[in-house]
Amino acid sequence: MGSFYAKKNTLLNFGNSGTLARLLIGILSTTPDIQLSLIGDKSLNKRSMKKLIDTMSEFGAYFKPKNKFNFPLKIISTNLPIGIIFKAGVSAQIKSAVMLAGLNSFGDTKILEKQKSRDHTENMLLKNKQVIKVVNKKNKLIKISGKKYLNPIKINVPGDPSSSAFFCALTLLNPGSQLKIKNVGLNPTRLGFYNLLKKQKARILFENVKKDNNEIKGDIIVKSSNLKPIKASKEYYVKATDEYPILFVIAALVKGVSIFKGIDDLANKESNRIKEMQKVLKQAGVKSIFSKNKLKIFGKGVMSLKKKKIFVPNLGDHRICMATFVLALLTGAETKIKNFETVYTSSPSFLKIMKSIGAKFKLYV
Repeated sequence: MGSFYAKKNTLLNFGNSGTLARLLIGILSTTPDIQLSLIGDKSLNKRSMKKLIDTMSEFGAYFKPKNKFNFPLKIISTNLPIGIIFKAGVSAQIKSAVMLAGLNSFGDTKILEKQKSRDHTENMLLKNKQVIKVVNKKNKLIKISGKKYLNPIKINVPGDPSSSAFFCALTLLNPGSQLKIKNVGLNPTRLGFYNLLKKQKARILFENVKKDNNEIKGDIIVKSSNLKPIKASKEYYVKATDEYPILFVIAALVKGVSIFKGIDDLANKESNRIKEMQKVLKQAGVKSIFSKNKLKIFGKGVMSLKKKKIFVPNLGDHRICMATFVLALLTGAETKIKNFETVYTSSPSFLKIMKSIGAKFKLYV
C-alpha cells in the first residue's frame, strides 16, 4: 500500500469505466506524492464525481479546479491521510473507494452501511483480518485499520452476472430456448435481476453452487418462460443496477404494465438510462411514462418489428447497446447502434457468444 508512483501531471485515461475511475482515485488519494491529470471518454467526462471528490477530500486529497466535479480534473494526494467515518449510500463503488483509501490512512476508517450494496471489496479483504472487521447487525459496520501489512490475495474471478443477464433475457423470451452459463458469480448482492424475474415466473436455476474466497459462484440454467409484467420496488435497484436497461426491454416484450420504482440514480450512469431507453422503446412502438421516480412500461408482448427501424446514437453506454441488441434479435427490427465498441469494456466476448448462439449482425467501422 502507498507504493504507487507516477511522474507529476501524468495523464490517466479511464476510458468508459466509472468503476476504474472511482476505485483507482480511492487508492491514489491517500498515496503520497501523487499529482495526476484525470480524464475519461466523452461519456465518462459528463458524469458527476461529486460524491467521490467530496469523500476523498475528507481524507485530505485535493482536486483542481475547485468546485468542478467531472473530468478532466487534477488530483493532488495527501501525504498525511487520516481515517474517516463514512455513511455509505447505494454506491458500492464509492464504498469500495473509501475502503481502499482507508487501507493507506492513519487510524481507523469506519463505514456505516444502512442499505446493503455489493460487497466484493470487503469479501476480497476478509482474509486479511488485521485490516478489516465487518459487523452485521441492524446496520452493517465496516472498520478498516490503516497502514497494516497486506497479505497477498489469490483470486479466481468468475463470470459477470450482469453480462450474463442479457443472454438470459434472450433465452427467456425466445420460445423453445434453453441456456446454461457456467461459472458465474452468484453473490447475493448481485442477484436482483434473477430474483425479480423468478417472481415473474422465469425458469431460472442455479447449479454447482460453491464458495471460493468468500464469493459464491455456480452455473445458471435458464429456459424460455411465459413471464408476467415486472413489479420492481426500489429495494431491487441496488442489487440490479446494471441490469435495468435489459429489464426495460423484457418489460416491453411482456404483455401488461411493468413498474420500476426508485430508479432516479439511473440518470447518472454512462448516459441517462431512463430517457435513452425510453427513446429506444418509443422507436419500437412501446409506450412508457416516467414520473415521481417511477417508470411505467406498457408491454406489448414479443412482436415482429421487421418494418421498424431503431437507432441508438453515440451514447458511450455499453448496457444500452447490449439491451438494444437483444431487442433487435427478438423483434427483427432493423437496428443500428453507434459506438458499440464500448461493450468491450464490460463484456469483451459479447458478440462472439451471440454469434455462437445464432445471432446475425454486421459490424461497420
